[in-house]
Amino acid sequence: MTRDLICIGCPLGCMMKVSVDGDNVTVTGNTCIRGEQYGKKEVLSPRRIVTSTVEVDDGKIPRVSVKTKTDIPKDKIFQCMEEIHRVKIHAPVEIGDIIIPDCAGTGVPVIATKAVKKAG
Repeated sequence: MTRDLICIGCPLGCMMKVSVDGDNVTVTGNTCIRGEQYGKKEVLSPRRIVTSTVEVDDGKIPRVSVKTKTDIPKDKIFQCMEEIHRVKIHAPVEIGDIIIPDCAGTGVPVIATKAVKKAG
């Protein structure tokens, strides 16, 4: 199997080919080590950071932006979003507050990326 990818490991955006033959993974077209790492990871175990918002009770604004602290397996994104959409938190909220400790069984927390003060 061979896949063509545009690397997102650095600003260069190299056009790469990633070939998988059994246990052997070959990356070509990258200009740095980050490209090789990204290509292998994207083909063998794609992962993404998930961003969204969560409803805030008694806050100066009604929602707070959140994200997974690190990337999660791509096949867990919808399950993660379902959990995020069920959550409602109370103000105040600080940047870095853990909103969901273990989202979708990934072991990765969802954290607040904005501070929200209590209304009033």
